[in-house]
Amino acid sequence: MNNYKETERADLHKTIWRIANDLRGSVDGWDFKTYVLGMLFYRFISENLTSYLNLQERKAGNPDFDYATLPDEDAEFGRAETVKEKGFYILPSELFVNVQARARHDANLNETLSRVFADIEGSAIGAESEDDFKGLFDDLDVNSSKLGPTVAKRNEKLVKLLDAIGDLPLSNGGGFSHNTIDLFGDAYEYLMQMYASTAGKSGGEFYTPQEVSELLARITVVGKSEVNKVYDPACGSGSLLLKFAKVLGHDKVRQGFFGQEINLTTFNLCRINMFLHDVNYEKFDIAHGDTLTDPAHWDDEPFEAIVSNPPYSIKWDGDANPLLINDPRYAPAGVLAPKSKADLAFTMHILSWLAVNGTAAIVEFPGVLYRGGAEKKIRQYLIDNNYIDAVIQLPPDLFFGTTIATCIIVLKKSKHDNATLFIDASSEFMRNGNKNKLTKDHQKKILDAYIGRKSIDHFARLVNNVEIAENDYNIAVSSYVAQKDEREAIDIKKLNADIARIVARQMELRMQIDAIVADLEGEQA
Repeated sequence: MNNYKETERADLHKTIWRIANDLRGSVDGWDFKTYVLGMLFYRFISENLTSYLNLQERKAGNPDFDYATLPDEDAEFGRAETVKEKGFYILPSELFVNVQARARHDANLNETLSRVFADIEGSAIGAESEDDFKGLFDDLDVNSSKLGPTVAKRNEKLVKLLDAIGDLPLSNGGGFSHNTIDLFGDAYEYLMQMYASTAGKSGGEFYTPQEVSELLARITVVGKSEVNKVYDPACGSGSLLLKFAKVLGHDKVRQGFFGQEINLTTFNLCRINMFLHDVNYEKFDIAHGDTLTDPAHWDDEPFEAIVSNPPYSIKWDGDANPLLINDPRYAPAGVLAPKSKADLAFTMHILSWLAVNGTAAIVEFPGVLYRGGAEKKIRQYLIDNNYIDAVIQLPPDLFFGTTIATCIIVLKKSKHDNATLFIDASSEFMRNGNKNKLTKDHQKKILDAYIGRKSIDHFARLVNNVEIAENDYNIAVSSYVAQKDEREAIDIKKLNADIARIVARQMELRMQIDAIVADLEGEQA
């Protein structure tokens, strides 16, 4: 991202958002996002594939080769080898640039696009990448009445969409480089953040603001320059997982990115997000389904780094499902999270799949820190076994769709002390528009306190687990870190002297008033 200036980036963002809003017309922004993001993805994989094939041919001594101009029948010979390497194949006639060029004169554009998307998904059938492409374009319904009441109207909208996405300056002067990938990935992240921020409650819950994602990733890799695998059991659109590529470097997550997502549309967005950040199909494994009752990655755990922002206080099967109390993820605590609050079920799942040398950082609803009943018993299990490394209180109003002040629970299986670090970062924010934001300085202050693991007046306190047990396993940060008393100190002696002086003066004034009144009454008599 360093290759292009912040002002250019801001201008590009404004352009993208203006286009996205102009295009959608009367379609709800939250519904329309799949069209904008899907087309962005279609353009990206078209250019990515073209660039890859051109490079191969030029290395083979064919300097003028351009895959986009090749007849389809000549392109077929490269299919098997390319699918093995890239995971998919697109014939030249079905590349974004060629479909866009013909779109205005294609009366059957909706059918053309349907066929193209089916062919792209179909190119992966029978290959290792099949699961990564299956259903990827399902939400990009080119025949939806949302786009317009008639085929002609829908096609009109699709032409505008193709042109707008095609005109975005993302390809760095026609070349396809790491900077291009940064531009596409950044545009995608920006769009998702904007859609989340304008979608109200329904949309915001799947998106974790980038500065929170970065803090979580940095916490989990303290002291490490690389990790084996990263995992998020409620991965949403994948922004948390992808932060590791930014924080450590693209090739420093050796065995890749793993996640599971229950919402089908968001699951598709996540897989698209992986490709748009140039994570090749064999380096990610994103599954669709309910992690709590049907986890997809038994064969891949444990994980060295786990980050998550699971949904807050959602319902789950809990003790209504007799199998769950014997599930190896939940059984150790001897009790299941309440049916109406799955928060600590996610926590137990994450702990179970955490590597011995790993760290997990989880955004949690504050109630889990102090509520009684089954949740208290789970906290007792976590504290008595010394699994909680730190609890960090975050400021309010950081997340889309909610204003609550969340917290971060950090889990570790190998600690050097029998204590828990509490950090009160509730004041570490800057107001930005209608939300609070963690700046780089705020992130650094929190991270430095986490690494230092020492008590800091009014900000951090390292508490022996015995004290936590004596405090009934309450792990709310406010119970251990005293707020700074901002009230003005009062000198009682001086205050009393001032009061005495005021009372004396009051007496003096009363006597003077009485004398004046007496004089007036004497004159009237």
